[in-house]
Amino acid sequence: MSKTKYIFVTGGVLSSLGKGVASASIGNILESYGFSISIIKLDPYLNVDPGTMSPFQHGEVFVTDDGAETDLDLGHYERFTQASMSQKNNMTAGQIYHNVIQKERRGDYLGKTVQVIPHVTDEIKSAIMALDGDVDVVLVEIGGTVGDIEGLPFLEAIRQVGLEMDDSDVLYIHLTLVPHIATAGELKTKPTQHSVRELREIGIQPDILLCRAEYPIPQSIKKKIALFTNLKESDIVSATDAESIYEIPLSFKSEGLGNTILKKLKLEKLSDDSQVWQAWVDRARNSTEEVVISVVGKYIRLKDSYKSLFESLYHGGVANDVNVTFDLLESDDLLEWNLDEKFKDSHGILVPGGFGLRGIEGMIKAVEFARTRNVPFFGICLGMQTASIEFIRNVVGVKDAHSDEFSKSTPNKVFVKLKELVNIEEMGHNMRLGEFSCILKKDTLVYDIYKSEKIYERHRHRYEFNPKFENTLKENGMIISGKNPERDLVETIELPTHPWFLGCQFHPEFKSRPLSPHPLFVSFIAAAKKFKQSKK
Repeated sequence: MSKTKYIFVTGGVLSSLGKGVASASIGNILESYGFSISIIKLDPYLNVDPGTMSPFQHGEVFVTDDGAETDLDLGHYERFTQASMSQKNNMTAGQIYHNVIQKERRGDYLGKTVQVIPHVTDEIKSAIMALDGDVDVVLVEIGGTVGDIEGLPFLEAIRQVGLEMDDSDVLYIHLTLVPHIATAGELKTKPTQHSVRELREIGIQPDILLCRAEYPIPQSIKKKIALFTNLKESDIVSATDAESIYEIPLSFKSEGLGNTILKKLKLEKLSDDSQVWQAWVDRARNSTEEVVISVVGKYIRLKDSYKSLFESLYHGGVANDVNVTFDLLESDDLLEWNLDEKFKDSHGILVPGGFGLRGIEGMIKAVEFARTRNVPFFGICLGMQTASIEFIRNVVGVKDAHSDEFSKSTPNKVFVKLKELVNIEEMGHNMRLGEFSCILKKDTLVYDIYKSEKIYERHRHRYEFNPKFENTLKENGMIISGKNPERDLVETIELPTHPWFLGCQFHPEFKSRPLSPHPLFVSFIAAAKKFKQSKK
């Protein structure tokens, strides 16, 4: 291909319809046809990035190799496609306005009055074009819902892109809702009609409608929607609820979406390979055995807070031909529960990442239960912190052991800030962000899992294991099995006397994909499966 094509994905009626999964699914289809793709998420909120936003409000912060804290939709993009995301793949209104104001302060606008049009919209278009020429097709997902006041500059920018490029180089796809009203016993098209009308008032005529519905949309309803939205019936695609999000690319293909996109962009298939994806989906469907994983977290009330984690456990389950059922436990409440009763059906316990003191003591109790009952345990980031603290408190006997994050007064700080370690400077927002290397010790669990001496994983944390406690762990039976070679930082810990007990400072969930599940999750679920069998 001589130049990059652009597909813009917008949403209407209400939020959380699944624009991210829809965009990722379209990317999946295009890759199966042999095209290279990338996906950009444009978020209209004024935060510079989601790094400081509450997980209860925004959900997970997805981290890229280059250390960008991004929207969780970038996780969908990576899991559904072969593309790797970076800072260029997520831009917020906060970043856009920050860039514009910086230019104004430098005098880049030569004394002109700085306005939303053209200066803000030009900055948005620059973000959109950042990947131009790198891939065959760039998909651009616009966050929020048509009608949101903060989203108007983004919609205006993509309208302008449509005017500036050839018709066959730009495609607008609008995701909307066709609700089923139970009392009337029918699907209603009015919300879709209003949403498209609002988009057209802005100056954008959608080329394709993805219509979310509980049930397949009959042809008669598609005909009605097409009539009222100035589209052909073939441009109305039924986006029916699926048992698994990974079935959606296959569902879209069966609806003819892939062929419609190729026709409108004047593209010819370079190949047609969806067999591997279909085989994986079939394997997931055919898994019958079940394992129960207890996830002891701080943000359980909003499942999106651990989106990549749950997907990675699912990938690990498929690799072991089992269905993973989640037992979601608020760490706040664990201190009040009988843990033997609470974990009686658990085949594995996982403590995920997080920040702040709340719920820490509950996590420590969960670690103690897993360690003393030989239940497979996986601690990620904060989970490694709590595992280390629990061990030093209850095995070594240092009862006031804690992290500097949770106790400033204790003299026995097992974890301290980067800047407090000798010769280590603060990095990116006082955090270690992005991909770092790790050297694994041979003849350890983690080395056997990775089958490699050097690995690369993504990080997002402020506190590091205090080197003064390294010998304490070793002398009492815990192995430090992985270290960052550049700064000699502890990356993984494990208990060789335990069937499966592992803590890691990094976030392996950010690198797991359906067709290449992360080895740590595959091994953890295998251990949970074995533990279940031993209980019979």
